[in-house]
Amino acid sequence: MASPAQVPPARQRRSFAGPVVLIVLGIFFLLGNMGVLHWFTLGHWFARFWPLLIILWGVIKLMEYQQAQREGIRPSGIGPGGVFLLIVLIVAGLSASQASRLNWGEIRDQMHIDDSDFPMFGHTYTYDEQLQQAFPAGTSLRVNNTRGAVNVKTSDDNQIHVSVHKKVNAESQSDADKLNASAKPQIMLNDGVITLNANNGGAGDHAITIDLDVSAPRNASVTISTRRGDVNVAGRDGDADIAGQHGDVAVSDINGKVSLNLGHSSARVSQITGEVSIQGTGDDVSAQNVKGALRLSGEFDSIKLGKVSGEVSFKSARTDMEFSGLSGDLDMDSGDLRASGLTGPLRLITRSKDIHIDGVSGDVRVQDENGAVELHMSKLGSTQVNNRSGEIQVYVPDKAGFQLEARAHGGEIESDFGELKVSNTDDQGTATGTVGAGGPRLVLNNEHGTIGIRRGSALAEVSEPPRSPKMPKVPGSSKIPEPTEN
Repeated sequence: MASPAQVPPARQRRSFAGPVVLIVLGIFFLLGNMGVLHWFTLGHWFARFWPLLIILWGVIKLMEYQQAQREGIRPSGIGPGGVFLLIVLIVAGLSASQASRLNWGEIRDQMHIDDSDFPMFGHTYTYDEQLQQAFPAGTSLRVNNTRGAVNVKTSDDNQIHVSVHKKVNAESQSDADKLNASAKPQIMLNDGVITLNANNGGAGDHAITIDLDVSAPRNASVTISTRRGDVNVAGRDGDADIAGQHGDVAVSDINGKVSLNLGHSSARVSQITGEVSIQGTGDDVSAQNVKGALRLSGEFDSIKLGKVSGEVSFKSARTDMEFSGLSGDLDMDSGDLRASGLTGPLRLITRSKDIHIDGVSGDVRVQDENGAVELHMSKLGSTQVNNRSGEIQVYVPDKAGFQLEARAHGGEIESDFGELKVSNTDDQGTATGTVGAGGPRLVLNNEHGTIGIRRGSALAEVSEPPRSPKMPKVPGSSKIPEPTEN
């Protein structure tokens, strides 16, 4: 009996899902290379719509399954290649979605990156325009600019004149023209305040840099707010209030008060008649020729002061300092404080800082640790110095009278004054006594360090000349700030 004929099994068809998804992706990449679509636009679309590729894959697989059922053949599976492609697609899609939720404008500001630094994301187009408007007497000026420099100077008439310079990043000239039209700076007068708004946000998510050169009457007070960009204000009889981030701030020739609120910025202040207040975080801060009080609060890499007639105060995480005036200079960074011509009463509490002060007069209170303290007294007052793990050297005017009480635990005491009783043992040194007719009291305490009481005539032999103050960068320079506690 003949056996029935053997029917060969139906051949399994290959799936078209993977190739179709690859073709779709390839078309979009081709359009990007041809310049039809912008790479930034492609990335934005992929971040939002990448799940559609998985849906397309699933629809094709479902259609292939139904076709295989009708033909009575075994449907094809996904296969190792398909699994790998799906994994890559899902990982890339999730990463793109998370990246699209980041505040890239803030990241660019933190890293000091400009749109023109990445030409692959478009081209940079520039636009210039002029604005002007009457500036009524008694009116103040407010300037808001989230991205760009602000330069304020004195006008020759009773008007406000504004020169606008824009940088627009776009795929084409037509796109840039649309963005430029949507981000027009505006001037508004309301309740005695003229507000100049750069209107950077008029273009939505597109970051537009708008530099403003402003001329306004000298007697007008100025309030400026920026998120990224340099600020320069010169020639004001009114106050200057500036909140600046990620840029350099320069203020000069101001007959009113100056208030600066810095965020990762440098500041240079000079020729100020009124009080000066500087707070925040940043790189270098310089204040020269200030007739009013100077108050600093925050974390700055370095502070340079010169000729401040009023009281000076500085507070940070490491340092608390107050004194009555400065006829010379002061230069302070994370590891050193050097000053000359300082008028007391001086109160200084700090740590991990070498202190060198030439020509300090009046009462003095100094507390330090892990640093050396060297004081050259020009006019002796009540003095108390406490230090730990660092030497103390106090230079007293040659003919001054004073009373001394000194103790150096774990160190020795040296004196240029024979009237003092000095005793040094294995574990500590002490010194007491009265010099001359007596006078101000000097109390010196040191843990694990030496103490020296010197005559002022020894100044030329051991003292280094005070360093001239260095000016910080002028506005326009770029530097990524890395604040260090003072």
